[in-house]
Amino acid sequence: MNTESLAALFKTLSEPVRLRIIHLLLAKGELCVCDLVDTLKLSQSVVSRHLAYLRNNGLVTTRREGVWVHYKTVDDCCNALFEHIRQCGCENSEMQADLKQLSAVKQRCC
Repeated sequence: MNTESLAALFKTLSEPVRLRIIHLLLAKGELCVCDLVDTLKLSQSVVSRHLAYLRNNGLVTTRREGVWVHYKTVDDCCNALFEHIRQCGCENSEMQADLKQLSAVKQRCC
């Protein structure tokens, strides 16, 4: 990975909302946009903008199911870095609250 690519990766992950999204995707595997909107308590446009940024920089991939778009992290992408995010998320109160909120959301979302 060249210096420019490495800088782009860290720039992509420098936004707290994107880190929270990555943590949720790592914990749950695949999530619908509506799951993320309800969990993060952000507007659909804000969440979609962050997801597009992650997708455009090769960290997440999409799957369409009817009107719903599901996101997941790219397989074998940034394994060591993603593992670090996963571990830090276990100690981060905001990320742990996101996981609890997601469990409640999954009961009523698509």
